[in-house]
Amino acid sequence: MKFAIAVFGAPYSSQASLSALHFAQAVTLAKHELYRVFFYHDGVLNGNNLMVPPQDELNLQNAWVEFAATSKSELVVCIASALRRGMLNAEETRRYEKTASSLDPAFIISGLGQLIDAGLQADRLVTFN
Repeated sequence: MKFAIAVFGAPYSSQASLSALHFAQAVTLAKHELYRVFFYHDGVLNGNNLMVPPQDELNLQNAWVEFAATSKSELVVCIASALRRGMLNAEETRRYEKTASSLDPAFIISGLGQLIDAGLQADRLVTFN
């Protein structure tokens, strides 16, 4: 079965990100296909490479990056949500003449069409709020 995941919740302020990560890990462990993980609204904050959680807590951003590297899964953040929250990759940093980027390079910045595509391509689109 082919799954797509949409994450709407910010890390550390809801259970959405951690639950989505556990679900994604279970999907790949069960040998299902994970088409895409799409981060929307506050969910884009999962790609913030400037987060520094306490040492005794899970670093969700790092956990997503590690998951993507091992599973070869695509992590996409909504460009409108990202820009609104100060989440810029290197290209957007140059475009808007900002001094620093905050989006981890493992995350792809793209449009809402990627979420629609994921819903069309996957057998199931699972959302985490």
